[in-house]
Amino acid sequence: MSDSYGVSRSLGSRLFGDRPSRRGVLAAAGLGVAGAVLGTAVGSSQPAGAATRRWWVDTDDVPHVRTWMSWPSRKSVWGRQLSGVQQDIALIARTIARFEPVIMCAPDQETAATARSWCGPGVTVITSIPTDDLWMRDIAPVFRRDGRGGRDAIGLNFNGWGGKQTHRDDAHVAWGVADREGLSFSATEFVGEGGAIETDGDGTVMATESSLVNKNRNRGMSRAEIEDAVLDAYGADKMIWVPGIKGKDITDDHIDVTSRFVRPGVVMVQVPPAGRDDVWARDAREQFALLTAATDARGRRLRVIRVEGPDTVRSKDANFVDSYLNFHVVNGAVITAQFGDRPKDAEAARALAAAYPGREVVQIDVDRLMAGGGGIHCSTMHEPLP
Repeated sequence: MSDSYGVSRSLGSRLFGDRPSRRGVLAAAGLGVAGAVLGTAVGSSQPAGAATRRWWVDTDDVPHVRTWMSWPSRKSVWGRQLSGVQQDIALIARTIARFEPVIMCAPDQETAATARSWCGPGVTVITSIPTDDLWMRDIAPVFRRDGRGGRDAIGLNFNGWGGKQTHRDDAHVAWGVADREGLSFSATEFVGEGGAIETDGDGTVMATESSLVNKNRNRGMSRAEIEDAVLDAYGADKMIWVPGIKGKDITDDHIDVTSRFVRPGVVMVQVPPAGRDDVWARDAREQFALLTAATDARGRRLRVIRVEGPDTVRSKDANFVDSYLNFHVVNGAVITAQFGDRPKDAEAARALAAAYPGREVVQIDVDRLMAGGGGIHCSTMHEPLP
């Protein structure tokens, strides 16, 4: 369906009570140390960055081969909310499939059949790369290019967001995707997730210190050592750190909820309504202030586009992520959320349309997913063309 201001919507929205979520650090099921971390010996001929050839991670808006997603199937994670989250993931997949191919990974034939029935024929569902949950941004490989038609893939050694959940299958997804695509694969020298790092494709990356400079991921490494490893893996020259928040959500505060590179020299930051003063609001304002004063690897003062967060949302869940900026850029479009706050939803759509000229902005209702602590960007990973 679509409402009067051009926003595609799923059928209705529901309000739920307590649930496992990414915002609730210890509420999620399956607490414990994640499956074995992939090292450079697994499907890899050399460590990331070891080749003399220059590889880099490009911006999200380069032309894509496809988008990768993962089907949520475990009641041990989602409980009675599973069906609603599946509906939202299917909506995201169908929306993206209007613009580019989508591959949905499912853990087995039974769940694959469910995924196909929800997603329809426009989405390819496979079982050859089993997954534990839906957060493909964090478990998939990060794809790199060399500017000469070459591509490879790097794995960020996913360990269940610092051992907060057990994800034995998810720990192997990065290698599995690279293997299916016939790409050279290597593991980075740090532990992290794709949602923790933003890149401009022109030498600059930014990340929340709380997520990467954390003993639950990179024990024994200094911030300088982690920075060097990230820059090496991403083919970048400068890191912009924002402090972030440790221990308040399962990700330790991923940057892709609040601050995003649009293109070299340009960043979008979502700030909360003036009356909000919770820890997340203060974090967003701090990110805005730091990035407004920052320069990139080329010496440019960053242009920061301010996006106002919604004043009201439909969900009453304390874990709800009301982020317009957890969007996914696809070929010809930008897929983002809407929250039922018509003026703010429309403002966000206009800001994204101006930031990505020539692309259609499609806003969808994925309240159930976002009550689980993540959003559209968190559940997708783009695969760029060579």
